[in-house]
Amino acid sequence: MDQGAWQNADRFFLWVDAVGGFWVCLADQVVLGRPDPAKPADVPILGDLSSRHARIRRDGEGYLIEAFREVRVDGRPVDQMALLATRNVIQLGAAVRLMFRRPHALSATARLDFVSRHRTQPSVDAVLLMADTCVLGPKPHSHVVCPDWPAEVILYRHEDALYCRAKGVLQIDGTRCEGRGPVTRDSRIVGDWFSLSLESMAGPGEKRRGSW
Repeated sequence: MDQGAWQNADRFFLWVDAVGGFWVCLADQVVLGRPDPAKPADVPILGDLSSRHARIRRDGEGYLIEAFREVRVDGRPVDQMALLATRNVIQLGAAVRLMFRRPHALSATARLDFVSRHRTQPSVDAVLLMADTCVLGPKPHSHVVCPDWPAEVILYRHEDALYCRAKGVLQIDGTRCEGRGPVTRDSRIVGDWFSLSLESMAGPGEKRRGSW
């Protein structure tokens, strides 16, 4: 795998068997809006929104939301920009509502959960704004809570590549790894108690591909 390839792969799907699906964004800035091939949003939401309705920006260890159209945070209108805190409810337009959370105290990764019935296209359970790590595990502070797992599985970034780490032996795309190994944006990862898949997300005019 090209170790710099993740710079050009800002988003991917994370499918965790028997748990759910997640939209993972790696970039420091993420645009939210309705699906529009001409002006694609990083997180396309099926709702009465502008194609570029708002932008969430990771700034150091914190997050800011920038309003391009009508945005409220906990009911308060955002004129231009506002700082986000855990459990803030973001309202886009008249009806789309999402809860912003920073579940893990030792990670800058954040999570967006839908409060309203709106969903992304394609539909997933939540959006993960991945910074350094993404923790999957049984504890409530995990970014992805997997209640039946005995231990954590961690996706983490290192030198513009993405890795998976877990206890025991892993099979990554059929290759045996002891404890950790690099993944691509279409990897299948299987451990002693879990299985999950990454799936590439094609951009406008781009075909999905199985490798870098």
